[in-house]
Amino acid sequence: MGGTVEELFYRVVHELESRGEISGENLFVDGTKIEANANRYSYVWSKKVGTNARKLADKTAALLEELSQIYAMELSDIAGAGEVLERLEALAQKQGIVFVHGCGKRKTQLQKHIEVLREFISKGKSYDDSLAIMGENRSSYSKTDHDATFMRMKEDHLGKGQLKPAYNVQLGVDSEYIVGLDVSAHRNDVLALVPLLKRMKQKGGLTHKKLTCDAGYDSEENHTYAEENGQIAFIKPQNYEKSKTRGYKTNAFLRENMPYNPEKDEYTCPAGHSLQHQGDRQRTTKSGFKQVVSVYETEACTGCPLKEKCTRAKENRVLVVSKTFLRQRATALDRFTSEEGVLLRMNRSIQVEGAFGVLKEDWGFRRFVRRGSVHVETEMFLYAIAFNVKKLHNKRTQNRLKTHLLYPQSIEKLLDTG
Repeated sequence: MGGTVEELFYRVVHELESRGEISGENLFVDGTKIEANANRYSYVWSKKVGTNARKLADKTAALLEELSQIYAMELSDIAGAGEVLERLEALAQKQGIVFVHGCGKRKTQLQKHIEVLREFISKGKSYDDSLAIMGENRSSYSKTDHDATFMRMKEDHLGKGQLKPAYNVQLGVDSEYIVGLDVSAHRNDVLALVPLLKRMKQKGGLTHKKLTCDAGYDSEENHTYAEENGQIAFIKPQNYEKSKTRGYKTNAFLRENMPYNPEKDEYTCPAGHSLQHQGDRQRTTKSGFKQVVSVYETEACTGCPLKEKCTRAKENRVLVVSKTFLRQRATALDRFTSEEGVLLRMNRSIQVEGAFGVLKEDWGFRRFVRRGSVHVETEMFLYAIAFNVKKLHNKRTQNRLKTHLLYPQSIEKLLDTG
């Protein structure tokens, strides 16, 4: 069902494209969290499950050691707890032990051991199942909707900053129409951009020339994907707002404010000591992206009067820098602050945030009706189709067909006409 609705959605998109309603030039991306149709208190946390699983493994190992001594079993030739249980059950059957339950009935020691071992094995399986449901990239899930992840929402039903089961919905908007969407379990937007762009390319054959996003998408992986696909990314740097403050500009201990010598490839700290290049190393992000970073370290921190202000490290100040990301962020900053960047930023806030405003405020879509990622995506695609049909009707009645970008003059005229 989900694939059929998605195919219908892209048919609508291509029909709008054939009518000249979609430019294919600019894509505006943003995300929001929409609550899942799940119990708000039926949470399972990966850290808690992992801790309980480790404790259970220790208890199981101790129990098996005890059983091997009581029943004279050699654990070296036993595969695990399951095989020990089979041997104990066979021993109980051989001895003709009848298991008893209820008040006033005394259990044999062998029955007690078998029941405890069964409980341990059952708990271990439930822990393994929970970790398998969450996978490597999720920290929680809901018992009533296994695909939903607990996220911090802007709408808090108790006003105490509590988490609710939700989905991260990503929208790609072109010329005020929704041209792509993706539903994921990511708690932030930085890991959700590449899956959205890949899905639009694979399912709809759409690759826009320019990509405009807010600071939540600023990462080396996202910049690299745009470069490799020939897209011009207008992504707001995460430190853009902070970099304009006086405290940021006057903080000499920040790496951004340290003098850098490209010939020697070294930084200079406020005390005048050199942070020399110690080599490069590769690290992998949660999404599997491989990033090469350069490590810089100084050997003169011991006894330095500025050390407490400079670093919390016990020994020397260390900088870990991705030169590729620094280049990408500098380029993005130039684009972001250009005249075109200002226009696209304004359109992003109007077009894609406006789409979410219509869905959540005007239509009251704040909680999914269906459960499970497949059904949730189907529901979301139906909303997107309805949104595009209504947007086409509104643009026709407002005499704004084939308009792709909004300019300050057109915005004022649109507000005057209601």
